Amino acid sequence: MTKLTALLLTTILAPLPVMASGKHYQRGYFEEETCYRYVYREEYVPGNSSRPGYVKSFREKVEVDCKRNHGTHIPRKEPKVDDNSCLEGSILGGIAGGGAGAALSRGDGRWWAIPLGIVGGTLVGCQIDGG
Repeated sequence: MTKLTALLLTTILAPLPVMASGKHYQRGYFEEETCYRYVYREEYVPGNSSRPGYVKSFREKVEVDCKRNHGTHIPRKEPKVDDNSCLEGSILGGIAGGGAGAALSRGDGRWWAIPLGIVGGTLVGCQIDGG
C-alpha cells in the first residue's frame, strides 16, 4: 500500500466511530445529546388494624433513547370522510313520496299520508343516491 492510499484511508475511516455515536463533534466544540422522560409510579404499603395502609408515589427521571424521540414521524391515520352527498336523491325522493302519499290516500287520511310519504321518500331517495 502506498503512503497516499494509507493517508486517504485514514482520513476517510478515522471519523466513523465518532459519527456512529449519539454525540456531536466540531472543532473546539462538543455537544452530547441526552434525552430524559419522567416516569410516575405508585407503591401500596399495606396496613393493619392499628395503622391503615397508604400509597407512596414516585416520579423518576429516566434516560431514554433520543433517536426514538426525535426525527421519527409517526403517521396519523386520517379519519375517513364520507363526502358522498345524498341531497339530490333526498329531494327527489321526498317529492315522489309526497306525491305517492297524496295519490294513494283519500279524505282525511291525506293529513298523515303526505308527510309520511315525504319522509319515507326522502330516506329511500337518499339510499338510492348512494348515501
